[in-house]
Amino acid sequence: MSEIHNELESCYILAVETSCDETSVAVVKDGKEVLSNLIASQVETHKAFGGVVPEVASRKHVENVTLMLEEAVRKAGIGLNDLSAIAVTQGPGLVGALLVGVVAATSLSLALNKPLIGTHHIAGHIYANRLVANLEYPCMALVVSGGHTELVYMKSEGNFEVIGRTRDDAVGEAYDKVARAIGFPYPGGPHVDRLALEAEEAVDLPRVWLEPDSYDFSFSGLKSAVLNVVNQRKMRGEPILESAIARGFQESVVEVLVTKAIRAVRAYEAKQLLLCGGVAANRGLRQELERQCREEGIELIIPPFEYCTDNAAMIGAAAYLKWKKGQFAGLDLKAMPQFSLEAWSVQES
Repeated sequence: MSEIHNELESCYILAVETSCDETSVAVVKDGKEVLSNLIASQVETHKAFGGVVPEVASRKHVENVTLMLEEAVRKAGIGLNDLSAIAVTQGPGLVGALLVGVVAATSLSLALNKPLIGTHHIAGHIYANRLVANLEYPCMALVVSGGHTELVYMKSEGNFEVIGRTRDDAVGEAYDKVARAIGFPYPGGPHVDRLALEAEEAVDLPRVWLEPDSYDFSFSGLKSAVLNVVNQRKMRGEPILESAIARGFQESVVEVLVTKAIRAVRAYEAKQLLLCGGVAANRGLRQELERQCREEGIELIIPPFEYCTDNAAMIGAAAYLKWKKGQFAGLDLKAMPQFSLEAWSVQES
């Protein structure tokens, strides 16, 4: 099916997200109205291992997804036959986890004879912003999550150009590793954020800018600098000063992210800056980005906390772009753990 649909026709997309350790199913109307958005978190399961165990995550998805499909439709107040399409995260993510969602969505698409839309996980994070605001193009997205740190330029709807990416650790990974170094359990990001905001002093840590014209990021050196501080203090028998380290680390991360994002907005003459991804829930990053965008006169859009972490509503919002153009997947849809965001861009008519 490749028919372009009338935007005046109501569209109900059932979306499935299983890229990592959250099982989520949502029903989204017209790409922006969330009728239901169910999330089953596995944080408590993986906390014992200090991180996500792929095989365990996959099994949990298998246990949860069928019941959640039924409940999401019921909670949305519609019937299965009212659905316009089935959307699913095709990648990137953990291959076993992705496969659970792809098989569930493909099976439902076949059973209901509804179009299937393979959706990019990062496109979902970006278009989570459309659930709360109208997007104006061209715009710039700062993607910050456990596995991704990217600056994405969008000259038009559904058109993605990655202009900067991390060369090593993503921001979320760096937060978790630093949290572990100063004695906090997985997931460590919220602990570091809280400590940083409460601290009265900060350990001085480096900022990694890379080449003068680069929009890329690097956080492995900063992580190593934190480990050096911790080890040196332990060797001298001194207290670790967790709060001061957390504040120093967060200030370094935030300064680099905010500076490069604002520079990119100016260079590409973007009308809006979108913050997206799980680390968008970080209060220190939100506050500094809001402050500097206000001073610079840049319109900043940040989704509420429930749409920052992995969720299916964002997948429904992104899938709507493909639905409008009639760009559907076949029943041979494959999970793609290394899926390119640029390759997923909506094809021009």
